[in-house]
Amino acid sequence: MKVHELSPAEGHRHASKRVGRGTGSGHGKTSTRGHKGQRARGSVRPGFEGGQTPMQRRMRKLKGISKTAMNIGIFRKEYAIINVGQLDRLEPETVVTPDLLLKMRIIRDLGEGLRVLGSGELTKPLTVHAHHFSASAAEKIAAAGGRVEVL
Repeated sequence: MKVHELSPAEGHRHASKRVGRGTGSGHGKTSTRGHKGQRARGSVRPGFEGGQTPMQRRMRKLKGISKTAMNIGIFRKEYAIINVGQLDRLEPETVVTPDLLLKMRIIRDLGEGLRVLGSGELTKPLTVHAHHFSASAAEKIAAAGGRVEVL
């Protein structure tokens, strides 16, 4: 199959309505706009609802902390998160770095840095390099005989 042989699925494409092409077409004269008035003359801006309060003014503004809420969250940092329980599958005495975790596809995207959280159990001594550790994560790594190093 070649590019010129491709075509859309049957019934997928519709011809646009051709208005203003004579009375025999059924859409001549006023071209489906009715008689007189603002909408017949083509001077209505997008979103105008005839004087009714338009949709974008009826909807409430977003509140809270997010990237879409009134620009409050544009400075928020997105971290790659990993739990202590996920590190348990690595070999003992491994030096765990963000690059190693990316290479092993344990995390997909590093973002602003790596955060290690304390969910799960760790039974092997590991040296973990990360940008941030929760208190419980640091405690569990130390209890297993490992070391914590903040980057």
